Amino acid sequence: MADPDAEKKLRLLIKFGGLISAETTVDALLEIIADQIRLIADADRCTVFLADMARNELWSKVAHGGHRREIRVAMGSGIAGICAVTGETINAGDAYSDPRFLPDIDKTTGYKTRNVLAVPLKNSKGELLGVFEALNKKSGAGFTQGDIGLLQLMGTLAANAIENAKLYEDLRATQEETIYRLAVTAEYRDQQDTGRHLRNIGRVTYQLALAMGLQREDAEDMRRASALHDIGKVALCDAILLKPGKLTAAEFEEMKKHTLYGARILSKAESRLLRIASRLAAAHHEKYDGSGYPGGLKGREIPLEARIVAVADVFDALCMPRVYKPAWGAKRAYDYIIRHAGRAFDPEVVEAFRSIFPEIKKIYADQPE
Repeated sequence: MADPDAEKKLRLLIKFGGLISAETTVDALLEIIADQIRLIADADRCTVFLADMARNELWSKVAHGGHRREIRVAMGSGIAGICAVTGETINAGDAYSDPRFLPDIDKTTGYKTRNVLAVPLKNSKGELLGVFEALNKKSGAGFTQGDIGLLQLMGTLAANAIENAKLYEDLRATQEETIYRLAVTAEYRDQQDTGRHLRNIGRVTYQLALAMGLQREDAEDMRRASALHDIGKVALCDAILLKPGKLTAAEFEEMKKHTLYGARILSKAESRLLRIASRLAAAHHEKYDGSGYPGGLKGREIPLEARIVAVADVFDALCMPRVYKPAWGAKRAYDYIIRHAGRAFDPEVVEAFRSIFPEIKKIYADQPE
């Protein structure tokens, strides 16, 4: 006869493995791990510590409860610190009678710890990543041998997921830096503060994407890709790009080609991020009423990414000084965006912009009204 408890544990582990394998962002992953450990171990709280090897400390990346201030403990100090150094699971059934327990943490947090189950997190090479602690078994009887076995298995799965997520984040950071440096190459000639311009567009794009209902990961990809919207400017000559006065008709036609140059530079990219950037480069000057360029696209013919970045780009361009104009105040630029809904901009994107403008305005807090 099958053991019902064993079957239940197997189902919980499968669910846990599925949840953590789908998440590639470390912060979100640690939240999932903490929540699942608390649920599965029937614990009141869970704290996930990460190892800071440079300082020889553990620090609390995620902790349940109202206290959100970072907690740090020295390696070898307290139950978590000893667990980290020895690599052994520690089950303290009565915390305050256990000499390894540090009551100072309870004094800091205002929490009363009764019992603790600490499990080390190690990567595939056996190197320490951190420790998680389950606190206060809800039944009051302390954590069992069954809890220990289950949480040790969860610790192995969690460590592998954390290691993979860190690799993903390192890759994303490298990719983002490369994109940023490419974008600076295109933007530095006609921007007094290139870095600020790129950051602003990225931040506004990210918040707009979320307000439009996009998932966080998609909004992040748009934020990164937005830096390359004007990459085609590298092909424009200074006489056109830096001209302080109005462009002639012929010069404006040449200026408009930066959209085509950008799309061509980024075309056929294998990276999802660069494919998004290619669509942005090609279509961020298209207008909702069809009067834009280079293709005269109208309405939803324009990719959603480009409709979002168009608002972020124009708003920031108005708020930033250029060779041909001084900076506008955030309120004046906002009014311009609102007035051009349905003409230059997608009305739905403008409505999303309206809803988040109090947050957007904070980015431009040093701008005059």
